[in-house]
Amino acid sequence: VWTETGCMGWQSARKDQLDIISMAETTMMPEEIELEMAKIQRLREVLVRRESELRFMMDDIQLCKDIMDLKQELQNLVAIPEKEKTKLQKQREDELIQKIHKLVQKRDFLVDDAEVERLREQEEDKEMADFLRIKLKPLDKVTKSPASSRAEKKAEPPPSKPTVAKTGLALIKDCCGATQCNIM
Repeated sequence: VWTETGCMGWQSARKDQLDIISMAETTMMPEEIELEMAKIQRLREVLVRRESELRFMMDDIQLCKDIMDLKQELQNLVAIPEKEKTKLQKQREDELIQKIHKLVQKRDFLVDDAEVERLREQEEDKEMADFLRIKLKPLDKVTKSPASSRAEKKAEPPPSKPTVAKTGLALIKDCCGATQCNIM
């Protein structure tokens, strides 16, 4: 007869048999499981960050495109001699200037927001590196046994920052400069 122990395992109901059979893979030590879970959590964070960077980039691209379209329309109106412009054309010029100004401000806010996010991520990376360094010290002692050569491979900390070709902020800066769009 077997009964559930409540700690992810089953225990023999017989008094003389106290073996606990775990549902977890028995070749991994609890420290190794914790480390792997930390690595998975880190990977999840990296993916969420990358998604956020991509959203920043898409927003930036759209803003730049909108600014270019408005500028082109404004240039067409400015090319008309002032004496030949209708009242409607003059109003449209003013509207376009206002719209362009608002989009540039919105883009500046986006770039500032991306920079704040980057700084927050740097701080998180530092905290995670410190946490893993502390977590790995006890694990290094456990995994030094000759029977745990596989555990040594798992004891390597994940990189503190994922390598991505360019971060969203770097692409935004390359595209349009840090604070104002090249197109302007």
